[in-house]
Amino acid sequence: MSANTNTKGQSGRLRITLVKSPIGYSERQKRTVRALGLRRLNQTVEHADSPDIRGMLKKIGHLITVEEVG
Repeated sequence: MSANTNTKGQSGRLRITLVKSPIGYSERQKRTVRALGLRRLNQTVEHADSPDIRGMLKKIGHLITVEEVG
């Protein structure tokens, strides 16, 4: 992940961008990408910062970039 994984201030939002295709990775990782709402390369979605989302991002960190949004 390219963002700081500071878990103290989890009231913000995260901007997640799919930068690498999940083709060739496990079905579980593909389902995690889809569960985040990512369908196409370079697509960006925003989610509230929560431990659940952070766990998903940690599993597919090699496929995405993450930015913290105020």
